[in-house]
Amino acid sequence: MTRHGEVIRATSRLLEAVGVEAAPRGGPASCCGSPKDANARINEGMARRTIEAFNATGRGTVVTWCPSCHMNMQDSMAPVTPTNFETVHVTEVLHARREALRPLLKRPIPARVLLHAHLGFDGRVPVNDLVPDLLRLVPGLDLVEHRCRVPGHMCSSLAAVPGALADAQRATLAAMAETGADTLCTIFHSCHRECVALEQNHPVRVVNWVHLLAWSAGWEAEDGYKAMRNAADPRAALGEALVDAAGEVPFTRLVEPELRKPPAI
Repeated sequence: MTRHGEVIRATSRLLEAVGVEAAPRGGPASCCGSPKDANARINEGMARRTIEAFNATGRGTVVTWCPSCHMNMQDSMAPVTPTNFETVHVTEVLHARREALRPLLKRPIPARVLLHAHLGFDGRVPVNDLVPDLLRLVPGLDLVEHRCRVPGHMCSSLAAVPGALADAQRATLAAMAETGADTLCTIFHSCHRECVALEQNHPVRVVNWVHLLAWSAGWEAEDGYKAMRNAADPRAALGEALVDAAGEVPFTRLVEPELRKPPAI
């Protein structure tokens, strides 16, 4: 939420544009518990609290954005704490209403785009098919086809395995070169955070699929995280006022190391 605010806002606006009354929820109070997988008690407590809060809204549908949240809701959260709602992924919602979305996407986006496709989530929600169908609504956008698929459901599952993320990114860049793509379109947020650093050493552009839809609709959705991640001085890019608001110790220990992390390749 704090890293990708513009994506959340644009997604909410897209849902509203196709007739979905969305009430965004996120952050620690709506966490699926996966950040605390190592501690079963804390993980279970966070997940139970989140489902109880969703049940209390009285809404019949929870639309997920994060694949981990989506899988955890169905695999571990709902079986333990009964839900009063169904869970659907945002790509499914927008794809089902794509004809309502089509008239909104008027601004051409001249780009030759390769989708940053994954294998691990596509068996549950066919995002590798749904997202391309949505991108084909954007005028001027040339979506290229390639067999390259990154293993795992998000790049965060590769980042902890020595050399795995670098190998996956090399394969992605090779696919871009083979197809003549100039733009890499990510599906999920952890992949986006890992891939934006490719712009530091390679002549490519990295965007999220929500950015492309928002820009075609004529909405401002600037990628603040990418600007900070690729800045020579992340502190200056963020601004001292925001550093002060976050706190010097949290910024130095939690934020700055991520922003200054060298690209995988």
